[in-house]
Amino acid sequence: MSDTALRPTRSAPATPAFRPPGRARQVRTMVWRNLKHIRRQPEMLADVTIQPIMFVVLFAFVFGGSIRTPGSGYREWLLPGIMAQTMAFSSFVVAIGLTADIDRGIVDRFRSLPISRSSVLVGRSLSSLMHSSIGVVVMSVTGLVIGWRIREGVVNALLAFGLLLLFGFAMIWVGILVGSTFTSVEAVNGFMFTTMFPITFLANTFAPTDNMLPWLRTIAEWNPISSLVQSLRQLWGNAPEAPASAAWPMHHPVVVTVVWSIGIALVFAPLALRAFVKRTEG
Repeated sequence: MSDTALRPTRSAPATPAFRPPGRARQVRTMVWRNLKHIRRQPEMLADVTIQPIMFVVLFAFVFGGSIRTPGSGYREWLLPGIMAQTMAFSSFVVAIGLTADIDRGIVDRFRSLPISRSSVLVGRSLSSLMHSSIGVVVMSVTGLVIGWRIREGVVNALLAFGLLLLFGFAMIWVGILVGSTFTSVEAVNGFMFTTMFPITFLANTFAPTDNMLPWLRTIAEWNPISSLVQSLRQLWGNAPEAPASAAWPMHHPVVVTVVWSIGIALVFAPLALRAFVKRTEG
């Protein structure tokens, strides 16, 4: 018998079982991927840098002398409204970005990876929230330059910024639903312009609701944008409490904003996920 026959055979090393990355890592990777686009295309920051400064300066100096507001003046009264509008427009940004990814086949490539559908959407929502937060920082600095101040302490200031982020996160799911439903960036642009602009202007964003027609004032004061803006003004000390004639949400703006934000997220997040799966698998 030969030595070869007596030599024990060596079994091939076992291939380690593949383990897909955890959900947190999937989301983190998607967030980083979206943020890298901003670094490579800095013009994407125009809507949260140049545009907020333009809005603040134009409204403060063009309309500041003709609109009477309660509190410390129109400039302080204005900043919470523009910040709320910026967070509402976060739905606009995420809708366009998601539609572009689907059209370019990026999402089809994600489907070939061992990751969940929800991680793609959560990563997109968190990166869009970070993107919109840059605009809030820019507006805060601009506001401080033109005379805006926070007058109610650190705790209330942080609570107000937290409400902004919570509302922005809820509105992002509206954008994901729109981006998953419409088939082109042009269609998303048209739809979001015709819906988001009236919603943000039909509120106490840039002018008081006191002088509106009664039925229009009711709509404006029940608008979730109005409760958010009123919350910011009271928490930052930029305006007094709502008058007795105001609608119920204006007297409990913080609670109403939290309820609106959670409600919008609970309704639109499942719809957005379902529309995204249908769009990408159809």
